[in-house]
Formats: sequence, C-alpha cells, structure tokens
Amino acid sequence: MSDAHPIRSRRPGLSVGARIIAVVVLAVIGAISAWLQHDARGRSAEPRTEFTASNPPSGLPTALTTGQHLHWSRCTSPPTARTGYDCAAMKAPLDYRKPDGRTIDVALIRRKATGPNARRIGSLVLNFGGPGVSGVSGLPEFLNQYEPLLDRYDLVSFDPRGVGATIPVRCGKTADDSGYDGADACEEHSGALLPYIGTSHTARDLDLMRYLLGDERLHYFGVSYGTALGAVYAHLYPSHVGRLVLEASVDPTEDLDEEQVSQVKAVQAAFDRFAAHCAARIRHCPTGDGPEEAARRMARLADRLEKKPAPAGGGRNLDADDLAYAVSDHLDLGTDGWSPLAKALTALIDHNDGRPLSKGADDIGSADRAATPRDDSHAALTAITCADSSLRPDFERLDRDKARVKAASPVFGAAWSTGVYLCYDWPFDGERATPQVNADGAAPVLVVGGTGDPTTPYPGARHMARALGDGVGVLLTAEEEGHGTYPQNRCVTETVDQYLRTGRTPAPGTVCRGSMS
Repeated sequence: MSDAHPIRSRRPGLSVGARIIAVVVLAVIGAISAWLQHDARGRSAEPRTEFTASNPPSGLPTALTTGQHLHWSRCTSPPTARTGYDCAAMKAPLDYRKPDGRTIDVALIRRKATGPNARRIGSLVLNFGGPGVSGVSGLPEFLNQYEPLLDRYDLVSFDPRGVGATIPVRCGKTADDSGYDGADACEEHSGALLPYIGTSHTARDLDLMRYLLGDERLHYFGVSYGTALGAVYAHLYPSHVGRLVLEASVDPTEDLDEEQVSQVKAVQAAFDRFAAHCAARIRHCPTGDGPEEAARRMARLADRLEKKPAPAGGGRNLDADDLAYAVSDHLDLGTDGWSPLAKALTALIDHNDGRPLSKGADDIGSADRAATPRDDSHAALTAITCADSSLRPDFERLDRDKARVKAASPVFGAAWSTGVYLCYDWPFDGERATPQVNADGAAPVLVVGGTGDPTTPYPGARHMARALGDGVGVLLTAEEEGHGTYPQNRCVTETVDQYLRTGRTPAPGTVCRGSMS
C-alpha cells in the first residue's frame, strides 16, 4: 500500500578562489575514477563480495539449504524490470510440516547495492502490502521510494505464496482465469494450494530466503499487510531478527470483523477531515459546508449511482460501492489526494462523469481492498486472508456484523459491510483469529504509525509495538494524513533510514510532525 513520491536530492556547490585550479584537477581525476569504477547501469565495478550465512533454518533438508544456491539472471518480466534488476527462483517446501515433500518456486527480484562492499550491510527484503501485491512487479514500481538505501543494501522483493509467479491461486471461471468467482472456484482450481499460502508459511519462506541471501539476520521493510508478515516472522524467529521496519502497521489484536469496523471508522474520520478542509479552502466545494452536509450529499450521490451508475471510461461504470472505494483510495494519499478528490467529485456530481474519480483510483492502485483488484489480487487477498483467519461466522452473526459495520460510517459503511462475507464459506479452516506476534528476545523492531491513516488506523501501530514485547517494539508516531508516511514525511524518512543504516532506534515517544500537526 505504497505510492511513489519523488525523492529529495542534494547537489554540492563548486569551490572558488585561489585553489580553483587544484579543485578542478581533483574533480577531473575524481570523475575519471568514478567512470572507471561504474558500469553502464551505475553499479560499482568493484568485485562484489557475496555474503554467506552460517545459520540455515532448522528442520529442512540440505537440498533446500546448504545445497541450494540462488541463480540470479536478467529479469524477463515485468517489462519495467528488464534493465538493472536480477531475478531468481527459490525452492521451498509446499508444507513445512513435510519438508521432504513437494516443493514450490518462490519468485525473487533484486536490485544490487551501489555502495562499496565494505559498507554493504546485506539485503533489505521489501513487502509492499496487500495481501495480494506482487513484489516482483512492485520493486521496479516503488524503487524511487527506497533508492537512497541502495548505498548500504541490496533491495530484494518477492511474490508471496498465492501471488504472481509463486503458486498463484486461481479462483476464476476457469483454471487460467485470474479473476474471482467465489470460494467454490478457488477450491476447484487451487484446492491443493489453499492450506499452504497463509502468512505463517510465507514467514517461513522469509527465513529460508534470508539464509540463501547470505544474511545471519533478516533485514526487512514491510508496509501495511507487510507488517503482519514481518511481525509473524519475528515471532517465529526472534533470534534471526535484524533491522525490521513495520510501516502503517495492522492491528494484531483485532480479528477480521473488528478490523472491518476500525477501518471504516478511520476512513470516515479521514473523509470528515477532507470535507472540513474542502469547505474552508476550496471554492465551490462539492461536499458542501462541512462533514455533516458532506455525508448527506454523498448519500444522495450513492443513491443516484445505485439506480444508474455513471460512465467511468473504458466501458466501465461507477456504482455506489465503486464511489466509496475510489474516494478512500484518494484519502490514502493524504492531503496530496484532497484537491484531486474535490475536482473528481465535482465532475461526478455536476456532470455525471465518473472518469476522473475512477482514473485517480486506478492510478493509486490500492490493493488493500478486494473491491479494487489488480490482476489476481482479489483472489490472492481472499485466499491469504481466509488462510490466516479462523473466523467462520454463521448467518446470524453475519447479519449482526454487517449491520455493525454499516452503522459505523454514513459514507463508507454500506460498501465495507460486504467484507463480513469474505470467508464465511471458505472450504478450509484458517489458522487463528488473531496472529501471534510476541517476539521476546528479538532485536528492536521499529513500528511506524500515522495518526490520520484511513486504512490501518493508528491504534494498530500502538498495539503492534506493545504486542511485540517489552524492549522489542519501538513506536514512531507521525502526525500525518494518509496511508503510510515513508518517504512522504521527512522526519519519518530520516529516522527510519538511520535505523536501517545503524540499528539505532528513536527515543521512546518520538513524534514526527506532519500535515495534522
């Protein structure tokens, strides 16, 4: 659940005065040296030292640990990864309880570190959220957010189980269909895989990945759902925790139904803040004179779209649920999304034109909600969520939960309430109601939460830091709108980068000021 933002750059000035000739000479020598030390892609030409680890995951056959080597080669897909990236496949057990049985291929992608060998820390494994987001596609897409870390780390990502090129689940009408046609279709086309794609299985893949990348400890940056994956890893392998960043943290104390209510309340609160800003700062504000009027106008608009959806371009239409999800995608951008949202709502309300709102949501590309899927993300999100969650409510509880979610938000409740049905008829049991994340004895883990986050509400970050254990979870608070604060907030970026480069965590209670300050 991240979106690309420009990275700040600094450029030193030139010296002047009596020593200008010496400076010019040194600059020319430095330029020649730099040219000799880098190849055409800007990578260091210094012979690369490959790291090796001495602590393979226990219980696995040697064919998967000491006998396995990652064979990196030029990526063939996605097209954005064909220059400057390497790809590989990692063999892992389908079922870690039967490590000598069937294996799967986990798709990996890497961008090599550009700094000198002596300063390289190792690999930083990235998960961009979801569940259902491809890391192989995501690394080229989001590289500019993490590029400053290339001086110290190889940046590595992967397709988690069920996603992209790693045993993708198929829940469409046919075995080749990447769409979602319900739980029965998932069982028919991917039934043999569904019990093995939950977060705890992917966390075990992470430890095998860590070892094969040559790191004694895992260095990891997880966003949104990626925080759940990182926290489960810390619980399973506390002694293997290196520098872990959990950004825009989920709440490990809430089950799936509680999460629906918390999230819809948070997105409603974010919309109310947008509506107040719109009324005060935007001429001809489409949502009126404040949050209460905005709720009434949105209700009328949703009713209109329910009766007759608006054209949204590309042969698509925008209905009431689409309206709610598209608005929330803009809110994920924080204050950067407010002006485009006001313009898009004006076009929809005044001209019945759903294209600006729909296109804006497509560009943002949220994969946190099943209603706005990209590729096979709907199927993967459902399958991974239901593999993790043991909740299988009956119809009586479903009715109560749906009413509770709907009542929690006048603008978004109706759309969010359908989420209570996500796993009710899933053909396999889920693992737990809430994940185990206590990681006593682990190195400090940095948990980052934004007070105005509409998708992973801020209390979740507090609960995550506490649940990891005393001396483990370290909370960094950002007074910021939007889903995620890195690298948008300068203070967060500097604090996180310092932690990843040095291992030093911020002082307890550190707060980064931002758009809500």
